[in-house]
Amino acid sequence: MADFVSQYWNWFIAIPTTLGILGCAWLVLGNLTDKGGGSSSETTGHVWDTDLHEYNNPLPAWWLNLFLITIVWGLIYLALYPGLGSFPGILDWTSKGRYEAEMAQAEEAYGPLFARYAATDLAVLADDKEAMRSAERLYASYCSTCHGSDARGAVGFPNLRDGLWAWGGEPDTIKATILNGRNGVMPAWALPLGGDDAVADVAEYVISLTGRKAETARLKSGQEKFQTFCVACHGPDGTGNTAFGAPNLTDAVWLYGGSREAIRASIADGRQGQMPAHGEFLGEDKVHLLAAYVLSLNP
Repeated sequence: MADFVSQYWNWFIAIPTTLGILGCAWLVLGNLTDKGGGSSSETTGHVWDTDLHEYNNPLPAWWLNLFLITIVWGLIYLALYPGLGSFPGILDWTSKGRYEAEMAQAEEAYGPLFARYAATDLAVLADDKEAMRSAERLYASYCSTCHGSDARGAVGFPNLRDGLWAWGGEPDTIKATILNGRNGVMPAWALPLGGDDAVADVAEYVISLTGRKAETARLKSGQEKFQTFCVACHGPDGTGNTAFGAPNLTDAVWLYGGSREAIRASIADGRQGQMPAHGEFLGEDKVHLLAAYVLSLNP
């Protein structure tokens, strides 16, 4: 609430909130007196079906008391906690502060356990069933959204169980990937290649690298263009390069789909893939445990 880019929003919240509470108080106070006066009953003058009168009786006391309690509670809450624009409240409570306090408690309780795991070699830790149960919960919280609850990935998100690694599958490399993240960039080649027809030629050659049936008439042109434009990243034989995160094109595993249309789209328009860095908010100890879990998925 204290991070408004303009004081307008501060008053936009504070003024309507204050007026709303005052309006509720006015409504309650206006109904505190018995307008009936003694034993007689006052009507509003509205009559239906000749003898059906609308009476102007006061509100029940229990209803008014509950309304008053609600108003008082609202005033106390807004005095103690943030709710009136940029006013932080007497207690100076913030969701960020609460989160940091809970994280500090968790670190105090579980920090020694993660530190013990971090001191264990990744390959050894991957065989520790108790550690992997903890790691599985970490994975479910931080990784399953992209890679799936079964770690088999989705379109644009790699399968973590197939033993195929764009950046390398060594234990320390997997840890570095989780810790620092990765940025995979496949440039758009439609313009450099010379248009859709040339893209189709290269796509057919790439398809042929996996042993699939390709359009023979396009293979020679596609191979020539591949050796000119694609070899720097994917290698002369199309097996990729882990230094660049360039995938192997011969294994029939496609991150963005292996249909002709998907392959042509990847070549023509390029791809932008990002694995966010998890080191800053998870810490190296938890990343170490997650890396061991990923290793355990590939026995």
